[in-house]
Amino acid sequence: MTGLSGQPLSLEEQKQLAVNITHVLSLYGSIVDSYIIEFFTDNLWGKLPYSWQAVLTDLPSPQLAAVLLERGKPEEVCYSVVWPLSLLAFKATAHTLAFSRTPRGRGGTSANGRPEEFRENRCQSSKLNPLFRKHVKPKKQHEIRQLGKVVKKLSEITRCDQVVDIGSGQGHLSRFLAFSLGLSVTAIEGDGRLVDMATKFDRELVWALEKEQARRAKDPGEISLRGPSHVAGWVDPQAPWREFLLPPQPGIDTAHSPMAESGPSPEAGATYDSPGPWKIIPPTAPCGGGRDGAETGKAGEKGPGGWGCMATAREEQGGSPDPFGSRGRGCVPNGPHPLYRPSHPTAVNPLGPLAEGRLLLTGLHACGDLSVALLRHFSRCPHVVAMTSVACCYMKLTTQEEPTPPGLAAPPPPSADRPEYGYPLSAWVAGLPGHALSYKAREVACHAVEDYALRLRSESPVLRTHCYRATLETLIRAADPAKRRLGVQTINKAHQLAFEEYARLGLQRVGLDPAAPLDRACVDAMLAQQQNVVAFFSLALLLAPLVETLILLDRMIYLQEQGFQCQLIPLFNPSFSPRNLVLVAAKAGLDSALSTLAGED
Repeated sequence: MTGLSGQPLSLEEQKQLAVNITHVLSLYGSIVDSYIIEFFTDNLWGKLPYSWQAVLTDLPSPQLAAVLLERGKPEEVCYSVVWPLSLLAFKATAHTLAFSRTPRGRGGTSANGRPEEFRENRCQSSKLNPLFRKHVKPKKQHEIRQLGKVVKKLSEITRCDQVVDIGSGQGHLSRFLAFSLGLSVTAIEGDGRLVDMATKFDRELVWALEKEQARRAKDPGEISLRGPSHVAGWVDPQAPWREFLLPPQPGIDTAHSPMAESGPSPEAGATYDSPGPWKIIPPTAPCGGGRDGAETGKAGEKGPGGWGCMATAREEQGGSPDPFGSRGRGCVPNGPHPLYRPSHPTAVNPLGPLAEGRLLLTGLHACGDLSVALLRHFSRCPHVVAMTSVACCYMKLTTQEEPTPPGLAAPPPPSADRPEYGYPLSAWVAGLPGHALSYKAREVACHAVEDYALRLRSESPVLRTHCYRATLETLIRAADPAKRRLGVQTINKAHQLAFEEYARLGLQRVGLDPAAPLDRACVDAMLAQQQNVVAFFSLALLLAPLVETLILLDRMIYLQEQGFQCQLIPLFNPSFSPRNLVLVAAKAGLDSALSTLAGED
């Protein structure tokens, strides 16, 4: 990540940036900590400085985008009235201190915010082989192609002979790395159903390659016929590296990759045997269930099911047919929580046959503390020499103030050891006054600022949803003051409904009388403030990149405190993939090489 001069920030500059951000957040934290559904119940608008209210009241949405959220040149921004200096300084500070999210030297963006590779077809990247587009949503197509090239370059620079994809989901990135880029890949995923889907998709791709090879009577060219190995399990971010088991060789796990050989196509019921290539099992035989849905989570990013695992254990002599036959704290198969520690860890061979290898860890939108696990095991395990991490779901990070944030499957069991939290990681940030980030601040950091600006520009009717929900919250609390911040099940196409219908559905979802009469005058007064609700939410989104910057700064400083080099690269199109910053780290002298990883597209 570069500073104003275009040069990478030094460690001291990064530390000073963290100081500045914590100071700004201490001044304006009440904005980013606020719940927009409490706009009326907590009088959020009245808590803004009066001079801010005066210029933001009823400001049209396109102007909010132009003068507040977008990074336009000062001389190009047109203000309809004179803004107070405090609001101008707030805006300028938020833009200046946040890491840039604009990729350098990469493909352009069309008018609808989609990358140019989707100009001809909104659902299919023109730069990705059709074989790797099947079952993959456009956003993921864009991401696996871009990140895959970075991982390939980094593996060559660091001479890594094995890539481990943590929280691999349905294996889209792993499949691209292995089949398209020829890397040796082990894919680790905590949800066995997703592992089933990943192996199924691998078989389909092998079958397609064989058909293409037979049809053309020639080698498929640049596409490898060896896919990734898939392992189902979980990772303990706090496990010592000697208990952090490395991936098994193909043939040890029960869901290893297929090798293309002559034979029938993988019909329904096909599975992989161990060792050797896939074979056909009669459809009546039991086979992994799997699911056809995409990875779970916000905006298509992995949810809590993607905690992943750093591998199955292997006995001292030979491989165990049970991939979890012996394990230590490093691997918790199908465990409820990433901080879980077995009460009686068994003695294991900590590294197995890959102990002499050089490993590269990667994670594409690893959720919450899973992205932290990558950093910790990279720093602690001498056999892991490089990593790339694209984080998401910051609200699921564990903190001292909130050790079990909402969304985790189960709280960690009590431990006599000093707990390690997902934030902060670095000693520097931990020592800064005001470094704590609330759950709401971390949740706001996951929003798509660029996408919201596009909605403002187009005056999307979806913008009224916030005002609808804030008004509904007022009605809920009037009926039952004990009901606060309830999770109201999503109301489909809420923005297309009249508020009366929306309120009826919402009240019903929280167990209140949907036929209760509404105070029409009161409701109309609240709905009339829709633009103020949008303006307040825009102020919160303006601070969102600062929160993300502080979290990622903390990780960069942590790695450098351990003596390692790292860089933060804006890789994906931010309008298309909001969490687009890739943290890259290596344990060798790679100052110049790291800066070239994300070159021209």
